[in-house]
Amino acid sequence: MASAAVQSAPAEFLSLAKGLVEISRPILRGYYRTRLDIVSKGDESPVTKADRECEAALRAAINKAFPAHGIIGEEFGSERADAEFVWVLDPLDGTRAFVTGRPTFGTLIALTQGGQPILGIIDMPVLSDLWLGAKGHETTLNGAPVRARACADLKDAYFSAALPQMFQGADRARHDKLAGGAKSATYGGDCYQYGMVATGFIDLVVEKTLGIYDYLSLVPVLEGAGALITDWQGKPLHTRSGDAVVAAGDRRVLDQALAVLNG
Repeated sequence: MASAAVQSAPAEFLSLAKGLVEISRPILRGYYRTRLDIVSKGDESPVTKADRECEAALRAAINKAFPAHGIIGEEFGSERADAEFVWVLDPLDGTRAFVTGRPTFGTLIALTQGGQPILGIIDMPVLSDLWLGAKGHETTLNGAPVRARACADLKDAYFSAALPQMFQGADRARHDKLAGGAKSATYGGDCYQYGMVATGFIDLVVEKTLGIYDYLSLVPVLEGAGALITDWQGKPLHTRSGDAVVAAGDRRVLDQALAVLNG
């Protein structure tokens, strides 16, 4: 029989999540702006030694602390993925930024229960910005609570996406309508742009071609700041969701974006 969903993420889970940041930060900082061999994965996104060393260290720490928990990572796949509690790791979100010497890459750490995200971290190692979101807790940035801002209409919204090239075919037309209808459109930032939604500086992020390790950690961070994130049909995100997400600081802008994406 499955356990009931937690009402508030337990303190020992929060403690481990913070400890994982203490492991990942020095590894990524140590490789930042150094010359690394870059290889391509099947989806042609770049991978470096830093990604793999970081994920291996995070896995080791999780296995030591909670050996019954599962782990899904971008670089080394799954172990015990059918466990009740599963950690989902993206050791280096924004590898393109990392290999080109820009500081807007991060580490994403999520904990799911029964496939639903209950804890999430966005950590920016070089910028020293850490967002922590967890079920039953207010989202914090570097220990201080943050809130998304109100925005009633798309025409007043600041829009963002990592790459315009992630939108192809009919999706490109949808992107163009959203970006063109917003007050401003900017690109880049990967996970950082979602942190900016939680902190009240960006109003709308729409993206495709993502994996669960790219977005599950974002759910508790955004929701704990009063923001929202769903798939393009407006459904909640979980370990079986697809590759397209939309995040907004205000329900009204989210609904307008979903209307365009499904129109």
